[in-house]
Amino acid sequence: MKKSFSIDKLANLANVKDDLIVLRHMWFGSKKGDDHAARLENFYGPQAKAYDKFRANFLWGRKPMLAACAARLAGRSNLIWVDLGGGTGENVDMMAQYLPLENFKSIYVVDLCHSLCEIAKSKVKAKGWRNVHVVEADACTFQPPEGTATLITFSYSLSMIPPFHSVIDGALSYLHPDGFCGVTDFFVSSKYDLPMRQMSWARRFFWRSIFDIDNIDLGPERRAYLEQKLERVWEINSQGSIPYVPYLRAPYYIWIGRHRQLGHAAHENKVDRPALFPPTFLYTQSWEDPDPDMEVMDINPKDTVLTLTSGGCNALNLILHGAAEVVSVDCNPAQSALLELKSVAIQQLEYEDMWQLFGEGVHSRIEELYERKLSPFLSQTSNNFWSKRLWYFKHGLYYQGGMGKLCWVLQCLAAFLGMSKTVKRLANAPTLEEQKKLWDSNSLVYFIKHGPKFLVWLFCKMVALLLFNKVVLWFGGGVPVKQYKLIKADGIPIEKYIARTLDGVAENSHLRKQNYFYYNCMTGKFLRDNCPAYLREANFAKLKAGDIDKLTVATGTFLDELRARKYTKVILMDHVDWLDMDHAKVVADTLAQQVLPGGIVIWRSAALCPPYAELIKKAGFDVKCISRADQGYMDKVNMYSSFYVAKRKAKKD
Repeated sequence: MKKSFSIDKLANLANVKDDLIVLRHMWFGSKKGDDHAARLENFYGPQAKAYDKFRANFLWGRKPMLAACAARLAGRSNLIWVDLGGGTGENVDMMAQYLPLENFKSIYVVDLCHSLCEIAKSKVKAKGWRNVHVVEADACTFQPPEGTATLITFSYSLSMIPPFHSVIDGALSYLHPDGFCGVTDFFVSSKYDLPMRQMSWARRFFWRSIFDIDNIDLGPERRAYLEQKLERVWEINSQGSIPYVPYLRAPYYIWIGRHRQLGHAAHENKVDRPALFPPTFLYTQSWEDPDPDMEVMDINPKDTVLTLTSGGCNALNLILHGAAEVVSVDCNPAQSALLELKSVAIQQLEYEDMWQLFGEGVHSRIEELYERKLSPFLSQTSNNFWSKRLWYFKHGLYYQGGMGKLCWVLQCLAAFLGMSKTVKRLANAPTLEEQKKLWDSNSLVYFIKHGPKFLVWLFCKMVALLLFNKVVLWFGGGVPVKQYKLIKADGIPIEKYIARTLDGVAENSHLRKQNYFYYNCMTGKFLRDNCPAYLREANFAKLKAGDIDKLTVATGTFLDELRARKYTKVILMDHVDWLDMDHAKVVADTLAQQVLPGGIVIWRSAALCPPYAELIKKAGFDVKCISRADQGYMDKVNMYSSFYVAKRKAKKD
């Protein structure tokens, strides 16, 4: 053990020595020369042998750029790849992790630095890559012998090529019509740039000055020229650590482009979570029963539907019921990230992987799936969210977020009270009758229903104080203060409201076969015969075949998205419960403007008679209450006090 430990220490010291050599030449080495080739050789020659190890902890954009390119080339063969400024050929070794090198007919590693090319040639020989060719040449003038390339990459090289117009023009002259150009590099933004690229004056000045010392130009002109020539498909702007330099994180970008087809992908706006929201999502699943919705909405292929995102399950359900377009909006970017991940998973994964992620909530290969198949198609905001939270799928997705944590705490409390087996039996009762017997015979339920009134009152007040106070209700259940006040205005104590909800579900809805909402809360997973519609295999196949393209995921206010287009159907959920009457009136008036005649609006409320219902009626809708909690069990969630539908009157009415 002592010997191996000493060897490890010596190896670490050798690595540090190599890193110091690289740093010395980066900071103090010569960058001069009669031409660009000489400058590159003077800079990289002395550090060539240690180049790969040091850059592995510095050039953070290489792997995600290659993964994104590979994901878009999956299933294709006889590919031609030109890696311009490919240096030591390390990119080829990395690409093998994402796409078999046998899929490439030829790979050309082109670089002007002799020492780096020699390292690349040694690597090609050692690896036995027969289709990889190292070319010591000027990237501006190189042309592949085949006359075309399926993939062209610039990996931290474009910023080091002074005549960038020439190299981009030359590369695009042989980019195949169905090919891709992948770029990753350090950068600074322009003074006025796209939101996700924008930097402060200080950061722009600092980083451009630092890299300029090494003849590296981080200016925004290169990416701007790329976007003039090509159609942007995907982009990430991020920052990464620098070896031996604490605190500072160098900005880098990843950019994928192709010949123009549809125009640039819409640029992404920078969004922040609203004040008082947790740094994650509140809901892991949609918390409204979609079946009553479908009964009153009559979804058809002519419908454009607006809905709140929540967990995203019901937005996908609308597509499965035949809507032509579904716009799902949420002010919390974390909720959008959850639905976007579901959407990309449907497009890129097989059913079993999809089921493991969102049926079981756990996947042993989440890091691999994310890097290779999910991340390359997610927006930057969603990438930023999920890259730090892949552990959710190790510990159980449905125990995360506000609602998930509340379920976890309640399960822990049940275990502490010795009720874990009871909860399990209740969740898996074979029939509704057996479930009702288990529920009614439970000592706690029996006490609440039949115990001495004063003791029951005292117990319920203590539980309400600990578990159903305003803080827990907001961060665990997504119940804001305004909605809490609506419940109190009906004269219903919060503990009775919760008891009414749970007792109604236990007495009327079979958890094991019919109620995936509460089954998930009690077990942390779904079952294949008891799950949201999108997780059923036939529905997954339908979405994957193209229906998922009908979904638009938006982050922002409901009102902004309502104003963006006309709708035939709108699902308000309980959104208006969260608003004061002035804002509720604005929503009602905007609904009147944006919902087409004959269009349908539905909502649920924690109030028996929500005061804003009259506002919607006055705005030009026929309003009808479908069901109320004081009239009995409402639906499989049973969490609200009332369910309303409103139909837009024709203008002549």
